[in-house]
Amino acid sequence: MREPVELRRQRILSVVESRGAVKVGVLAAELDVSVVTVRRDVEELARAGRLRRGHGVARPVREPVRAARVPAGRSEVPAGEAGAVALVVPERHSYLYETLHGARSVLEESGIRIALHIAPPSPGAERPLVERALADGARGLLIAPRWPGARSEELDHGWLADVGVPTVLMERRPRPGSALHALDSVCSDHWYGTHLAVEHLVSLGHRRIVLAARDDSPTARSIRAAFAEIAAARPEVEDWTVVLSSPQAVPGPGPDSPGPGAAAPPPSPADGRAALDPAALLRERGATGAVLHGDVDALMLVQRLTESGMQVPRDCSVVAYDDGVAALGSPPLTAVAPPKAEIGRAAAELLLHRLSGADGPVRRTELLPTLEVRGSARELPRP
Repeated sequence: MREPVELRRQRILSVVESRGAVKVGVLAAELDVSVVTVRRDVEELARAGRLRRGHGVARPVREPVRAARVPAGRSEVPAGEAGAVALVVPERHSYLYETLHGARSVLEESGIRIALHIAPPSPGAERPLVERALADGARGLLIAPRWPGARSEELDHGWLADVGVPTVLMERRPRPGSALHALDSVCSDHWYGTHLAVEHLVSLGHRRIVLAARDDSPTARSIRAAFAEIAAARPEVEDWTVVLSSPQAVPGPGPDSPGPGAAAPPPSPADGRAALDPAALLRERGATGAVLHGDVDALMLVQRLTESGMQVPRDCSVVAYDDGVAALGSPPLTAVAPPKAEIGRAAAELLLHRLSGADGPVRRTELLPTLEVRGSARELPRP
């Protein structure tokens, strides 16, 4: 899915405002778009007064604040430490960009300079970015590794647990007992979010429910595991299954893929990896409700159902998981809304606490999602 123009321009502003003057070519490389596209974005942002344009350079309207100015009530950062806080997030990940902007608001309010690093989808991309940031004098780290599979997470355990500066994981919950278990983290409670989706459908009388979810991120894996646990434990749910929301929604080439010469196991409905037609699957299972992760896959499902002659919510009730663009659907989709910006704010607050020299136990904070009820789920007639 092509990145929305406004989101791309917000990313440009984030980089420029945190670093100062940045060459257009550098922005194009980091955002993985053409120089022509970035130049056009910079011209529009300059015309709107949101940044200044130079010869091949984008400049902030105001230079980045470098003094440690801390409002009353916030953790005080030791004077004389001018190093930036490094923020590392995956490329083209709108979900985590909302988290990033939440963190940014707290750090800028506290006078902390931000160094934003966008990790490409290649395996192990975060490590060289973090090492570069540390070499440049970063004194703290906020990071959301991509972790498309369990193996890629394990490969990050050793070095990420020993970066040598205060570090907070955003929207990531390390495996219990791993080297990162004792690292500060702030995360959405995706079990609770999945519970909200299932509870909503059950309360409307749905007894046969399908989860169509991705399998290429820690969030996706959390939702899949939670749905299986919750649906199996609800006596009202007569039938449930988990399938892949898209054939592309699995880890790409990298440490999580089969090794050279190895054959991937064939997809099967039992492990949720079959690229099935959603309308055919819903009819086959007699399902009346579906939970979709994430919004784009949910919107595409509604389109495919419509093309096959099924209407939402008349023939199938749909709940999306993400709530980035779910409200723009036709009909607007009921959606679980993780507190993305609040995750970033809480992570930044925790990092400020650590930068102040405060000791104390490791904090593993979970924030609860909410359910935004719209028009894509209906109550079934009672027998």
